[in-house]
Amino acid sequence: MARLTILSWNIGGQCDVRAMTYVINAYLRRHDTYRSWFEFDDDDRVVRHTIPNPNDVKFVATKHGHKSSRDWCEDILATPGPLEWDCFRFGIIQRADHFTFYMSVDHLHVDAMFIGLLFVEIHMMYAALIMGSGPIPLPLAGSYDAYCLRQHQYTSMLTIDSPQVSEWIEFAQRNDGTLPRFPLPIGDPSLPCEGDLMTFQLMDEVQSDRFEKACTAAGARFIGGVFAGIAMAEHQLTGNTTYHTITPTSTRAPEEMMTTGWFTGTVPITVPVNPYSFAETVRAAQASFDSGQRLGHVPFDRVLELALHEGHVRRPDVGVPMISYLDATVSPFSPEIVAQWNLVGGKIYSEMGAANQVGMWVNRFGDGTTVTVAFPNNPIARESVTRYLSAMRSAFVGVADGRRDAASSSAPLIESLGSGMA
Repeated sequence: MARLTILSWNIGGQCDVRAMTYVINAYLRRHDTYRSWFEFDDDDRVVRHTIPNPNDVKFVATKHGHKSSRDWCEDILATPGPLEWDCFRFGIIQRADHFTFYMSVDHLHVDAMFIGLLFVEIHMMYAALIMGSGPIPLPLAGSYDAYCLRQHQYTSMLTIDSPQVSEWIEFAQRNDGTLPRFPLPIGDPSLPCEGDLMTFQLMDEVQSDRFEKACTAAGARFIGGVFAGIAMAEHQLTGNTTYHTITPTSTRAPEEMMTTGWFTGTVPITVPVNPYSFAETVRAAQASFDSGQRLGHVPFDRVLELALHEGHVRRPDVGVPMISYLDATVSPFSPEIVAQWNLVGGKIYSEMGAANQVGMWVNRFGDGTTVTVAFPNNPIARESVTRYLSAMRSAFVGVADGRRDAASSSAPLIESLGSGMA
């Protein structure tokens, strides 16, 4: 859906291009995911190419002169795809008293953890160099290559009778043989449609803290509360007594916490909803998330390979709902890192391709909890998503305010929804 992840932040003064070039090359050579690319051979098989020697990677600075905002946008969105090696770009925009640094990278190479890692390895390393203190010593980066080989070995051993595959099949069969579908209309999927984004605040800081206390009192965590709150909101809209979704989860081993790559799997979530008891619903949501963690190492694509021809599952429809939760107040997003990120005007952008999912990113920051939703950019989907978000906020705020029946409280009108980049 969104191919590129684009990060930017501001740095004071005139950019020391020599120092920045050193930092960028050190970063690229440190992480082995940036030394591979793919092509299809004549038999339509995927061929992976690698650069064995990290020192063979050398980025050089190119001066482009004055550019308009549209020029910059077109240049960033032209970042090559994964069938080309350099599907990542770095740039600076020099201004009168500061410059903006950005990186645009294909999602092939990065997951959410990359945000904190890049900020440390680029921003802080550059700051150390221009202060004359030399490069910052960093822990070992780990190997994404080794992870991929380990994952391939694991998934190759799976069969249709493996317990993890059976659990995915059971989840699919509860959803008409495939992954869940967003419960409200999102328009005609046969019509070409780009995506759009909405971002707004679910809860402020005080409400977020109260919401977490309600989760803890019920024996659950904030992430369980996210699924429970959405489950209760969906019950309010549809009357569904069971909520289904998928959520991304990290598949990193402890030694890979400093490794850049795509360490992400998906976990199926099933929540029986009691609209009169958030505590009961959140306990069920937390249990589903916790018990499903091992399924995050089994891609649904692998389940399709094993079970599609047996008639047990079918390929997903357009409109699969995905719920992601990120807490930027905990490691690796320490309060110090978050404060520094905000201080330098850090931003995360996403280009929108065809909207084949309804993706939701619930993010908790120091000043509250927000949700960003990606959806097909048509009037039907926009109306449905707006209704859904209103019900979500009603449910979350209802829990934070201590109302037992949060899902039945009246939903406040959404006065404004920011559309655009997250």
